[in-house]
Amino acid sequence: MLTLDDLNITQGDFRLSAGFAVPMGTTTAILGPSGAGKSTLLSVIGGFFAPTSGRVTWEGRDLTAMPPAKRPMAHLFQDNNLFPHMTAAQNVGLGIKPTLRLSPADKRAVQEALAATGLGDMGNRRPAQLSGGQQSRVALARVLVQRQPLVLLDEPFSALGPAMRKDMTALARDVGARIGATMLMVSHDLGDAQAFADQVIWVEGGEAHPPRTWTQIAAHPPQGYRDYIGH
Repeated sequence: MLTLDDLNITQGDFRLSAGFAVPMGTTTAILGPSGAGKSTLLSVIGGFFAPTSGRVTWEGRDLTAMPPAKRPMAHLFQDNNLFPHMTAAQNVGLGIKPTLRLSPADKRAVQEALAATGLGDMGNRRPAQLSGGQQSRVALARVLVQRQPLVLLDEPFSALGPAMRKDMTALARDVGARIGATMLMVSHDLGDAQAFADQVIWVEGGEAHPPRTWTQIAAHPPQGYRDYIGH
């Protein structure tokens, strides 16, 4: 279970607090108006930005002072973080060993991940030879081989068209299910969030609210959520 224990985040005049747990194996959308702190919250969970106070724990283990690379999580960002001089297979292999000194079993895992994300015959292509959607698939394949229990996604498909974004959102959910991961995704698109997530963390007015199911948030929506969806 991911727990944000009395977390407080300060950045200049910006303030954000959070205190709740996210059950294991769930998919959660982080929604809220622009500037509310959605990506900042994800950055604190990922270890890229330190909270002012409070703790981030995973299954009781305190991660708060731990660098990102040491945390039991994988990350997927909008730019996909692919190295342009490496092939798709090499970019995926980085998720197993940064040295790329891969064993035969590691190489099989890379090929299986590429196949699972629809890139079975594209392992030798470099990012510039791939479409935006295919680059996102490479990034998802890298998440798959990492097999981390927690996956953080910060608007990873926002640059794609609606149809491709829908496909990639479904594929991301499938990748998470394959590895049994707990997944949190920042999104500005309500349709993407509903297709991806079981529950919602609503961020507004300096507070990240505890996760609620879509049914729960529809039954008692915050005013900001009403404004967000146009009701």
